[in-house]
Parts: sequence; structure tokens; C-alpha cells
Amino acid sequence: MRVRDLRIPLAKRFNLTEEEMNEWYPSGNAEIFSDRISWGLSYLFVAGLVERPRRGNYKITEKGLKMLSSCTDEQINKFIKEENLKNAKRRNDISNETTSTALTASNNDEYTPQEELDGSYNKIKQSIKSEILTTILSKKPQEFERLVVKLLQAMGYGGEVKNSAIVTKISNDGGIDGIIKEDILGFNHISIQAKRYAPNNNVSIENVRSFVGAVAGTPSKKGVFITTSDFPKSAIQYVDSLNGSPTIILINGDQLADYIYDYGLGLQTEKIIKIMKMDMDYWDSMDDEKITG
Repeated sequence: MRVRDLRIPLAKRFNLTEEEMNEWYPSGNAEIFSDRISWGLSYLFVAGLVERPRRGNYKITEKGLKMLSSCTDEQINKFIKEENLKNAKRRNDISNETTSTALTASNNDEYTPQEELDGSYNKIKQSIKSEILTTILSKKPQEFERLVVKLLQAMGYGGEVKNSAIVTKISNDGGIDGIIKEDILGFNHISIQAKRYAPNNNVSIENVRSFVGAVAGTPSKKGVFITTSDFPKSAIQYVDSLNGSPTIILINGDQLADYIYDYGLGLQTEKIIKIMKMDMDYWDSMDDEKITG
């Protein structure tokens, strides 16, 4: 069978919804279901239970057929894990520490290496996001206003417009802390409100209503309200009821930290991991060994 032909029967076997079939890892590195199929086939191939007669195709081997007819699922899974661990030991001059790590990983039936890597990535990201918000709270409110303006610029708002970002004066800002010009002449712009609140101190609906009123009085009627805390459900529902008149976007602390992390504002790259995969066009161009008997 071709790899792509395995998706539907496996989805039916595990009662997956369309949404579950098409779900991606939070990092955006891969589609979870397809990744699991690929790793499953890789484990089976290393264990000698399937073979690749040609590019993108898998076929069960004689050994695989025998195990299916004579072994339980638990026995087959145990055999696959043991064969893959043996293969890993053969490939590397493994130290005791690495062997211990490999054994621990091999006993985890829930996650593929890609999922474990993705989980580690998310743990690191969550830790850095927490540091980002804690650091923001240690700065003056004016610095936070400047930060959110710079963030929107980093996200592409303002484009190539010279001096596209403006932080309004501290006093009498009319509920608007900053402005992003979207065109050279300034016909269109985005109004910004920034509230540097502690995590347990949510923005009130009154603050949101005040900002909506200020934005409604601008020519472009576009606004972004950003906070380090969160918005009550009533404020979110109120903004939704506006139906784009004016257009208001609410960004809470978690989303803010996400954007700062993803756009690298005030951050630096610590490590880049390069992961390779087989180029099957290269290997399939070689002649296969003909096995007889």
C-alpha cells in the first residue's frame, strides 16, 4: 500500500474525526496523524515486519505475516520495540547514560520522537513566555506601550511607511496609547491600548468600552487592545457584538507572549536543531538486492 492510502483505513480503525486527522503540532512542524503513520511504518521496517518494494509503498513481509497469525498485539509491540532498540545500539557507540535514556524512551507507547521533540519545544516555550510576562511587569507602563507598538511593527503592520509608529503622550491620550500608520499619508491607522496588569487583574469591560468609544472617533475605526492579563467573557462578547464597527482586536497575556516569542522581539536564538529525513528518490535510484529462497 502507498502511505497516503493508509490514512482512511487507519482513521476508521481509530474512529478519528476529520479535525483529528488534519490536526498539526502546535509548532507547525508536521501533521500529527501523518507523522504517526510514518513513524509506525519506520518502526515496522526496522523490525523487518514490512518492506519497501518501491518508493512510497510498503508491503508486509513473510516475518510480519507469521507474527500476525501467531502473536498477540502485545507480543508484536514488544518485538518491535526490542528490534528498534537493538538497531539504535548497533548504530551508535552508546554510553550508559544514553542507553538509559533510550530505554526510557522505548517504553513510552504514547508518543513518537516527533511528538516528544514537540513537547519539549512547547515546555521551553511556555517557560520563556512566563519569563516574558514577568519581565514586562517589572518595567514601567510607558515601556510596555512602546513594546506593543514595536511588536505590531514586527508583525508587519506599518510596512515600509516611514515613522509608522507613534506612542501617544502619557497624559490625555484619550484612551489610545499608540498608533500604527498603515499608509504613507496616514489615512488609515490602527489605534492601540496597552494595559500592563498583573495576571489575576483582568481588564474591566468599562476599559474596553472606553477604548471602543475612542476608536470609533478615529477615521479608520481600527483598534487593538493588548494586556498582560486577560479579558472577562463579557468584554469579549461585547467586542464580538460590534460586528466590525469599529473593528477591535483583543490580545491577552498568553497571546501577547506567543507573538513576542514567535516574532523574536527582545529574544535571541539559543540553539538550532537540524533534523534530516531519508531522500527516497536518491535511494530508490539504486538497484535492489534480489532475495531468493
